[in-house]
Amino acid sequence: MADLNQQQWSEQLKNDDNSVIIDVRTDAEFEEGYIPGATQIDIFNGAEFLKRAKELDPEKNYYLYCRSGGRSGQACMLLNSVGVKNAYNLKGGIMEWQGEIIN
Repeated sequence: MADLNQQQWSEQLKNDDNSVIIDVRTDAEFEEGYIPGATQIDIFNGAEFLKRAKELDPEKNYYLYCRSGGRSGQACMLLNSVGVKNAYNLKGGIMEWQGEIIN
């Protein structure tokens, strides 16, 4: 797991052909707006999150975010625990995101 600031996260993501963006917020938060290309997996739904985490391709690079960076940090550690090697947390979450957001 690595905590990346917005610039590091977006630059690394832009140059990564093996990337997946995951939004770990709730359904209601996701509906308020999300980073383009993101798949939502709500970390508050623990059993479902763990089930879906185990189904992820461990060879891909996962870029995670939440509202402020706390939940996505936990999610990165959970992904690491199920065999995902590369999980990157967006420090500051979507609250500090300067890029495009889909509403």
